[in-house]
Amino acid sequence: MRKKNHGGPQEQRRRWTHALVALTGLTLLGTSGSSAWAQNGNASNWPAHPIKWIVAYPAGGGSDFLARQLAPQLSKQLGQQIVIDNRPGAGGSIGTDAAAKSSADGYTWLSGDNGAMVFNSAMYKKLPYTASDFQAVGLMARFPLLLVVNPQAGFSSVGQWLSDMKKNPGKFSYASPGVGSPHHLAMEMLKERSGSFIVHVPYRGTANAVQDLLAGVVPMAILDTAAGLPQIRSGKLRALAVLSGKRVAQLPDVPTFDELGLKGVDVSAWQGLFLPRGTPEAVTARLSSELNRTLQMPEVKARLEEFGLEVTPSDAASLGRFVQQETQTWHRLIRERKLSAE
Repeated sequence: MRKKNHGGPQEQRRRWTHALVALTGLTLLGTSGSSAWAQNGNASNWPAHPIKWIVAYPAGGGSDFLARQLAPQLSKQLGQQIVIDNRPGAGGSIGTDAAAKSSADGYTWLSGDNGAMVFNSAMYKKLPYTASDFQAVGLMARFPLLLVVNPQAGFSSVGQWLSDMKKNPGKFSYASPGVGSPHHLAMEMLKERSGSFIVHVPYRGTANAVQDLLAGVVPMAILDTAAGLPQIRSGKLRALAVLSGKRVAQLPDVPTFDELGLKGVDVSAWQGLFLPRGTPEAVTARLSSELNRTLQMPEVKARLEEFGLEVTPSDAASLGRFVQQETQTWHRLIRERKLSAE
């Protein structure tokens, strides 16, 4: 029987080369597929370790309150511990910048508000971050703002308050949680609409402002409902008016400025959740879904509304558009009133 001819050395080398190329191709294909699977697997299995939630304001304020109300339920749903990391300073810029420079892996969250995401870019000449350093997850809640006075200050009604402010420009002062805070800009809008001049006394956070307001060091303040309602309910402070477009359900007898004839005063502090730009889309989508699920839970919603918050779940795209609209509105006011944090 004749043996099969396998060819000479050159033919054998050719066959070995083809086999090696084919084997290498299969190996690379397998590696590529495994890498893609690993990346998708990591996203789908996120989170695999504890999460840091940066709040760029001191403990005790509205931003801190909201994060601490939502964190336990989100922790339960995601199966990982969520650690609140308060990093106050420079109108929220310090904490916001820290979040912007964090790894885009879904393990660093940021509570972003009007101040950090809208006002600061107009209030500071040099800002270490930009709003484009983040991607939106979803809106969480609005905090109605209140004009609050110490009962010993002698203001019995908002009508009397307006009259006194106009007759005595520069005589009175008001407290806010800080320069460039929603509370500060809300009063600037109120001053613009009413034609009054009131001296701004910025504090390092809401808790410090409330402390001096209770002590009578300052006669009035702009406070959000989360910080103001407990003191108002106890009678230690008095709410004269609401700065948003409608009354607060927990304070049904407190009118809005619009009702009192002072049109165009409609502002509230708001809180959205943000991630560093470049976070995997699968992670962002999962977090957005879990956040909305949490906000719509009756027990969570009721707890937030008890403190006067307006729960406002949204998707990422809606929050992005909202930030753009807010930027147009408030940058105009900041320019016209020549406001600066420097």
